[in-house]
Amino acid sequence: MRAFLSVVFFVIVIGGCSVIQTLTNISRLKFKLDSVKDVTVNNIPVSGKTKLADFNSLDILKLTSLFASGQFPVRFNINVAASNPNDGIGGYPSTDITLKSFQWDLYINEKKAVSGNIKEPVVVPGIGENKIITLFAEVDLFRIITNKGLEEIINLALVLSRSGGVESNIKIVAQPVIGTPLGDIKYPDPVTIVSKSFN
Repeated sequence: MRAFLSVVFFVIVIGGCSVIQTLTNISRLKFKLDSVKDVTVNNIPVSGKTKLADFNSLDILKLTSLFASGQFPVRFNINVAASNPNDGIGGYPSTDITLKSFQWDLYINEKKAVSGNIKEPVVVPGIGENKIITLFAEVDLFRIITNKGLEEIINLALVLSRSGGVESNIKIVAQPVIGTPLGDIKYPDPVTIVSKSFN
């Protein structure tokens, strides 16, 4: 944030008061991990299950075969909440903010699992309500857990699904790029996004 404010100061010097308002509003945009949804293992739904025994016998056979193959692909959607408090209250003008790019890395148990970006710009309205940004992830859990059995690996998938993912040890590290009248502005520092609070 300190580096971001340095950028703000530099542009203020060359741009004037309207620039001050634009960049101040951008600096107030915050993110947090809202939920993890639609978790599947090789197209087998995981939601609503808490242990390996909750799967039916056919699914357990498929999971065992998948585990023996040395691959364990898990697919899920990550919902990131973006908070744009620029709703015209408190002395800040109401301002929509457009995310032009949102390059992100997903970490599971502190291990980098997968990277991605939004496919198109996302507008976060200045209405005081959260905007949900959905990121699609596909992860091979064999890359996250090594030298473990089927139960340990499926348990990680179950933790991702449990309570919408908020209890799992995951985080997003993102590099937002914001569209402004001055041109696109890239955050100078990555933003770490977790479930507990807006960052």
